[in-house]
Amino acid sequence: MPNPHLLYLHGFLSSPQSEKAQQTIAYCDNIGMTGSYTLPFMRGGPRQSINELCTWVEANSDKDLIIIGSSLGGYYAAYLSEKYALPAALINPAVRPFDLLESRIGSHKNYHTEESHEVTEDHMDELRELFVDEPQHIDKLMILVQTGDETLDYRLALEKYNRSLCIARIGGDHSYANYACDLPQIFDFLLSRIA
Repeated sequence: MPNPHLLYLHGFLSSPQSEKAQQTIAYCDNIGMTGSYTLPFMRGGPRQSINELCTWVEANSDKDLIIIGSSLGGYYAAYLSEKYALPAALINPAVRPFDLLESRIGSHKNYHTEESHEVTEDHMDELRELFVDEPQHIDKLMILVQTGDETLDYRLALEKYNRSLCIARIGGDHSYANYACDLPQIFDFLLSRIA
């Protein structure tokens, strides 16, 4: 019997307190997945974050894991999906974050917690180590982008993941406006891909 459990990965300088994260929790509760979700707060650099995530995934291999990742969380979700053959939905995902964040080296505050987060040159190298050149588990990936994303070029995601299920919404923004409206379709996809 399926035992789905969602891993939700927030974006750069975000947290499990974000609106999308909270909407996802509410949706899980509504469809009978109450408590069957994990929303880690990723405070460390890319290597530390991915090591912690891999440890968590391996410790929960008895569950039917599904992933939603937003922005930088989408980049991590793509890596985990490839490494463990897990279904994942990538929301306005970062495709080459090491290129984008190169100009943001320095100290930044988390949008929700006001905690300080340091972005270093070493982090760029760590992000490059996680780059999945050609995803093999394309049938397990769902890509959702909005053309109005002011932070990331949505066309990069459509190009990279063109063999996966891709949905491009006209307009919107980087936060993925009206995200809650797409949750039924996202979960239909993820739950249908459970091995």
